[in-house]
Amino acid sequence: MIKLAIVSPCYNEEAVLLDAASHMAAVFQDLIGKGKITADSFLLYVNDGSEDNTWNIICQLAKEYSFVKGVNLAHNAGHQNAIMAGMMIARHEADAVITMDCDLQDDVTAIEKMIDKHALGADIVYGVKVDRHADTWKKKTSAQMFYNLLAWMGVKVVYNHADFRFLSKRVLDALSEFPERNLYLRGMIPLIGFKSDTVDDVLSPRLAGKSKYTIGKMMRLATDGVTSFSTRPIELIIYLGLLMLFVAFCMFIYVTVSLLIGHYTDGWASLMMSLWAIGAIITLSVGVAGLYIGKIYIEVKRRPLYTIESRV
Repeated sequence: MIKLAIVSPCYNEEAVLLDAASHMAAVFQDLIGKGKITADSFLLYVNDGSEDNTWNIICQLAKEYSFVKGVNLAHNAGHQNAIMAGMMIARHEADAVITMDCDLQDDVTAIEKMIDKHALGADIVYGVKVDRHADTWKKKTSAQMFYNLLAWMGVKVVYNHADFRFLSKRVLDALSEFPERNLYLRGMIPLIGFKSDTVDDVLSPRLAGKSKYTIGKMMRLATDGVTSFSTRPIELIIYLGLLMLFVAFCMFIYVTVSLLIGHYTDGWASLMMSLWAIGAIITLSVGVAGLYIGKIYIEVKRRPLYTIESRV
């Protein structure tokens, strides 16, 4: 039997919280009744600078349900930072943590399976999406592209796993030693190296409201994942430079032969196209290099990931 903390980040989720808490109350009662978790296990909502009534609802739920706790961040720190804040708080108060979004699209029946996997020796249990029928075509397609991009870039991630996972206390302690400011938990946690396992995660439709995880946010997350865990974009620039060098050599031979045999004309169009192509490549290369330099700039500042305004 373990003392479990379920950490759920919230951003403008006033439409879903009441129903979600009611569902989670049944989950906690069931797990406590089966002797899987202790009676003082809890659900920790992390309000990530919501602009609606989310925090007031969390305060209301904390009064209504004994297992509900809340942390109110002083500003919108971002999804990954909000999860990190919840985990770092919970690691001092619980034996293990499960992170999951508060919309309950993840399969709550998998929580018990995660606890059982931990009892068999796993310190990390990943919820792997095996059925995404509840997702829209746009979200499903963009997610598949996202995972394929990360795999191609050499980032070690669990395919079709998002942020629904079980972490033991020693994993949380190890994670607290990571000094990164550019958080990408899906890439960081596999690096820890403790024994891991997976459970099936069948997605359900949201209880209410709309997803706050837009395509733009997913693109930023993909960028963080690639630039925080892979140097392949820089390697691709080097290969591109070698290819351009080879093309330049071929053009040198072509121009030389044309001059020798007298078959040449003023190449205004080809010259301009070449200048634009080279200019684009140089600009792209500088942009990628600048992205990595920007990451270094943020890391060396050592600013806190989040600021806690209040707790209930």
